[in-house]
Amino acid sequence: MTDILSGSVALLVDDSPETLSYLNDALEPTGLTVLLALDGEQALTIASRMAPDVILLDALMPNLDGFETCLALKEDSALADVPVIFMTGLSDTDSVVRGLEVGGVDYLTKPIDPQELIARIRVHLDNAAKSQNVRRAMDRMGERLVSLDDQGRELWLSDQAEILLSSVGLEHPVERARVYQEIASWRSHRPTRGQSLRLTTVPLEATLLTDSAEAESLIRLMDPADKPDAKHLQKDLPVTDRESQVLYWIAMGKTNREIAEILDLSPRTVNKHLETIFPKLGVENRTAAAAIAIRILEL
Repeated sequence: MTDILSGSVALLVDDSPETLSYLNDALEPTGLTVLLALDGEQALTIASRMAPDVILLDALMPNLDGFETCLALKEDSALADVPVIFMTGLSDTDSVVRGLEVGGVDYLTKPIDPQELIARIRVHLDNAAKSQNVRRAMDRMGERLVSLDDQGRELWLSDQAEILLSSVGLEHPVERARVYQEIASWRSHRPTRGQSLRLTTVPLEATLLTDSAEAESLIRLMDPADKPDAKHLQKDLPVTDRESQVLYWIAMGKTNREIAEILDLSPRTVNKHLETIFPKLGVENRTAAAAIAIRILEL
């Protein structure tokens, strides 16, 4: 099996030429292609010209420090998913937390043990590759997904979701912050998996696909205008307009009483509609009817 390090590109950023030379000599035998930068500005220039697979970043540098450099990297959509490993003499908790908050995936304190660094690079390259494979699969399926941390910061975004957000004027990660904060605020109230939120910041709907207690959430974005409704059922099934509405809400998991309130009917009338729906669909109960509706609605 080919080592994931072989052929991968690492950008090594440190204001100490001695450190750059030491780590470069340790990394090159692994098969990594190593790019070198002496400060944050130089790192941003190099990364914009040749996107690395991993970035090894000193925190303490003159002018643009490592934390500011990482923030700038994460604002570039082409570099936002590149794992950043901090390397610094700062070992206090606040510095470690800050490194993670600005987008770092790992934090090593100096002096750096080359073997430990190589092991961590391998882990983060492997994780990044797996994440990219998942994203590609989701994109092939046409899924509009975004993953957010518990603070509402974007972890990754599928191509289809990016297209959707761009269509409503949110082309840059900074512009999406208001949307993500609205979702994060909603998540703080512990919605259940599958529950949806009609966003107020943009004309979109967000559906939670993971447990709200998890630190990382997976959100499906949807344009409400594209959302399948009862009319979709009437096109494919031999049901009346009212029957399609009742069947739609059955597929949404609503009880007869809830459907009655939504459609301004009596529970008895809802039940009578079900009695006519079942034979039309060739089923005997609401579970089987709901399964047919769910399949058509692709819920």
